[in-house]
Amino acid sequence: FFGHKQAEEEEEIIYNKQKWIIIGSAHKTMMMMTMSFNTTTTASNASCSLASSQKTSVRGGRANNKLRAQKHAIARQNGRRASSLVVCDGTGKFVVGGNWKCNGTIDSIDKLCASLNSGKITADVEVICAPPMVYIDRVQSKLKAPYQIAAQNCWVSKGGAFTGEVSAEMLKDANIPWVILGHSERRSLCGETNEFVGLKTKYALDTGVKVVACIGESLAQREAGDTLNVCFAQLKAIVDCVTEKDWENIIIAYEPVWAIGTGKVATPDQAQEVHAGVRKWMNENVSADVASKVRIQYGGSVNAGNCDELATKPDIDGFLVGGASLDGEAFVKICNSAAHSK
Repeated sequence: FFGHKQAEEEEEIIYNKQKWIIIGSAHKTMMMMTMSFNTTTTASNASCSLASSQKTSVRGGRANNKLRAQKHAIARQNGRRASSLVVCDGTGKFVVGGNWKCNGTIDSIDKLCASLNSGKITADVEVICAPPMVYIDRVQSKLKAPYQIAAQNCWVSKGGAFTGEVSAEMLKDANIPWVILGHSERRSLCGETNEFVGLKTKYALDTGVKVVACIGESLAQREAGDTLNVCFAQLKAIVDCVTEKDWENIIIAYEPVWAIGTGKVATPDQAQEVHAGVRKWMNENVSADVASKVRIQYGGSVNAGNCDELATKPDIDGFLVGGASLDGEAFVKICNSAAHSK
């Protein structure tokens, strides 16, 4: 792949009765998977199929759909146009994630943990922090409730000769309940395809690790008017691999790539439009129940100054925060913006 000889170790994994061969390094694995999808499947028939099951649990923390429908009916009566994309607003508990990415030292991590622990989170919100892998154990021992821990990545199958990777089994063994998968930086820098992210998502879930699944478009794709098509393709690769019940343990994180770490932020209305479109697509391609309950985070230069307004949008169920999550005081404020959620 890069002009180097790859390791010869092989491992077989099975998804939907189709054999996948894991060979050597992550780079070659991804190349093989991409080639397999290009030659043996079509975009509408990926290797994993959607299985149906009933989901009966109800998540609290958001207003019910009947009240939502009444709100939109009143808006129309008053001459205000309700969004044509709205199917039903999110009903899941507001959730804020902090992606610390490849940042920190022992000293700065200790200070950040102390700052987070001293802050007061008063809103009804679920909070997840994803430190660098080398610091996870340290952070896990220091952060107090309500903070949960996530890894920033995991491998597509069980452990083995995959240098630099971490398996979902390892995360489970270390009592790490969450993992972030499909982040745009891994898609662009590490060559992870939509289909590869779908497979990783399913494997993590089957191992007992919950997933924050990232989607989002580049600036060129947005300017070309392809935002929703890009997000739908990324979602479909996951939907094709998981069951309806699996969505109880998946959070969707919409992060416009052009807004990550740039200081540029989608306007609240732009973010709401995409979130509503994603929820509508989930309603049409999974189920109305999942569409209502799945939580859709917004990510992309979210900070203490813009979080309150973003949180008011009915289909924004939380945030996945990058740079601002390294500032304890700012991150606590972002968590408390859940109080503004409708």
